[in-house]
Amino acid sequence: MTLRLMTWNIKNGGGDRLPDITGVIHREQPDVVCLQELQHFHRYGRRLHRLAQEAGMTVHLAPAGFAQPVAVLVRPPRRILRRSAIRWRLHHAVAIAVVETTAGPLTVVSAHLNPFSPYRRYREARWLSARYGGGRRMTLIAGDMNGLDPDTDHTATLDRVPSLYRQRHLGPDGAPDTRALGAFRAAGFTDLWAAVGSGDGRTVPTGFAGREFGAMRLDYLLATPSLAARAERAWVLRDETTSRASDHYPLRADLTL
Repeated sequence: MTLRLMTWNIKNGGGDRLPDITGVIHREQPDVVCLQELQHFHRYGRRLHRLAQEAGMTVHLAPAGFAQPVAVLVRPPRRILRRSAIRWRLHHAVAIAVVETTAGPLTVVSAHLNPFSPYRRYREARWLSARYGGGRRMTLIAGDMNGLDPDTDHTATLDRVPSLYRQRHLGPDGAPDTRALGAFRAAGFTDLWAAVGSGDGRTVPTGFAGREFGAMRLDYLLATPSLAARAERAWVLRDETTSRASDHYPLRADLTL
């Protein structure tokens, strides 16, 4: 049986782009979706209800104490067995859902790490990886990590980014900062696109926005060993609709359970 995973930063709640966003989700039919930047969804319940109804999924929303909510969506007949949220320690928030699968419970963590401070982003990644890594359990941490992968030379890309935005991706020594993704790797998490990805893995910018990022991967599906071993393929959904729906492209992966 195939388990279809997806993560997407939809930019400030989607606005009038929400029909395109829900249309992509309906088209792809993922079993689990992690969404970030669900601005105002916790204040206006009708937006959350509309998202759930049009996507045909059960939604678990985690409001943010400081910035924007995140969510985990699960497609029936799969069920959310347990759910929780974290609003502290993080710039945004974390939504946690334990999902029923044929191979046992899957812990899904939808996260959006600090976009402005490399050090705070690293602290968030280190804390999340320590909390949800290790052991034999199947765990997925997915979302907009705002961090650079350790295996790519980012120098040329960052040289083309305006100085104001470049600082978001530089470490104390002025070199590209990869500590956040390095923390997940050190805790045993596998970057699914790096493991089984195909095509252009960069998730920003799109035709809609995101030029301040540079052409890079900011969105990740990170799996513990027992889950990563089941990965078949991963790819970025690049088409006319996803190019106009957000400043990030969605990331998909298929696993065998």
